[in-house]
Amino acid sequence: MDQQAKIDADFLEPTVLLDETHYQEGYRNGYNDGLASGKEEGRQVGLKIGFQVGEELGFFQGCLDVWTSAILIDQNAFTARVRKNIEQLTALVGSYPLSDPENEQIQDVMEKIKLKFRVITASLGVKLEYEGHPKSSKQDAEDL
Repeated sequence: MDQQAKIDADFLEPTVLLDETHYQEGYRNGYNDGLASGKEEGRQVGLKIGFQVGEELGFFQGCLDVWTSAILIDQNAFTARVRKNIEQLTALVGSYPLSDPENEQIQDVMEKIKLKFRVITASLGVKLEYEGHPKSSKQDAEDL
């Protein structure tokens, strides 16, 4: 009987090895495909978030440019307190680490920028907010 069990085991061994080989090959292929698609998805998300941050910083910089131009034309366009806040916001926007996205301070800097912006707009008595890029309709895309 032992001889028969050994023959049966020898007979099934190539099948088991083939199954294990296919399993390992499938695992490697799936892992490599997942790695490639994960990198691509990460790149797409990073590009989208980077664009949104750049757009928001551009909004703040545009407001600063207008306010700074008004100050250059008329030193008394704003109170000394508002001018000081504008200078501080300019420094904050300039200190945003654009080329260091892994900087741990990045969220703190953006929150300080938003807070300082709200202080300035409240002091000026205007309601001005960054609302993001308006979503285009399908028709707008077709018109291009």
